[in-house]
Amino acid sequence: MTTLDERPATTTTTAPPAELLRSTLRRHASGVVVITVPGPAGFTATSFTSVSLEPALVSFYLAAGASTAPAVRAAEAFTVHVLRREQEPLARAFARSGTDRFAGVEWQEGPHGTPLLAGVAARLTARRVGLHPVGDHLLVVGEVLAAQAPGGEPLVHHDGAFGGFAPGAGEGPWR
Repeated sequence: MTTLDERPATTTTTAPPAELLRSTLRRHASGVVVITVPGPAGFTATSFTSVSLEPALVSFYLAAGASTAPAVRAAEAFTVHVLRREQEPLARAFARSGTDRFAGVEWQEGPHGTPLLAGVAARLTARRVGLHPVGDHLLVVGEVLAAQAPGGEPLVHHDGAFGGFAPGAGEGPWR
């Protein structure tokens, strides 16, 4: 059996570390979310993850120099919207800088002042409990206050493109 360490490298190690990281992580498929904070402000992210079940904690990363970073720093709460497959245009709109990301988007203000986007696959609102500079990014940690999961096929990002995911029959070596 060949271990991961014994497999030949597919990328040269002479590239700058940031480029190696970028090219390697393009192979990692991830869910797509839009994170909103009071303002309103919001952005598309793929760096969202669960942290703990007890207490219920989640986290995301945001570039420290992003246009939404000041609003995120000031926010006491945030809402994470898990996008449906058909919401690729919404993901693209919230990924653009220099535009009104909420223009033409159906939303309402939630009980914690965060914008709540309509029609998403799932949504959770969290109270920020941590904000930490990590390299050129901010790590934001929140304790979950409320969640809803109406469902739908999720939007996925892989290798610079958006796509969908449909559960398979459990075939293959990864069951």
